Amino acid sequence: VAVVLDKLANGHFEVDAQVNGAPVRMMIDTGATTTVMTAKDAARAGIETSTLNFQVPVSTANGQALAARAVIQEIRVGAIDRRSMPVLVAAEGMLQQSLLGMNFIGTLSGFDIRGDRMTLRN
Repeated sequence: VAVVLDKLANGHFEVDAQVNGAPVRMMIDTGATTTVMTAKDAARAGIETSTLNFQVPVSTANGQALAARAVIQEIRVGAIDRRSMPVLVAAEGMLQQSLLGMNFIGTLSGFDIRGDRMTLRN
């Protein structure tokens, strides 16, 4: 199974993922060790953000931020899905967009970028 993504005008690759059944737009970030969700996206996916402990320091493109550990039941990108995946949830206002990190990408059989196209292989 392969999912093919086209590069956006901003130079990034993004996916329309389903997290616990909720739609979440995520930027592919091979520099992120862990998938990081915005507080808003996490809440939409059913994570109770008010009970999270935002004490994990993370480095983002905009500097340091605080995040909390959580586990999502399911994430689906096209026909590729993973279950019980650890994520970080950024504190409110600390992250502009959710990031799909290497803890998802590393479970794939491979991925490559050729020109303006990225292919994710299950």
